[in-house]
Amino acid sequence: MRARLARACAVAGGAAAATLLAVTTAAAAGPPVPDFRGKTLTGVYSAVGFRTQVDVHDLSGFRRHVLWPANWKVCTQSPAPGQRLEGEAITIGAVKTGEQCPRT
Repeated sequence: MRARLARACAVAGGAAAATLLAVTTAAAAGPPVPDFRGKTLTGVYSAVGFRTQVDVHDLSGFRRHVLWPANWKVCTQSPAPGQRLEGEAITIGAVKTGEQCPRT
């Protein structure tokens, strides 16, 4: 009787672990990335939260550093809008507000 109970618990535990793994993997993929193009960097930081790394690059060619995110607008992003964020950083190409995004 104990052997049957032990086997039943092992099977149920294995199924629960497989279900938990599937749920954890789906949660790790995260929600789809919004389209940030044309928005300010402040909007990007607000949308992704503090746990997501955001790498920002100046697309003007002047290699400026972002000191005030509200003064910068997004031109390019990776991953693309709609793709799932799977723990990697979001890479943003930006220019100062009022400047034109370079043509790619």
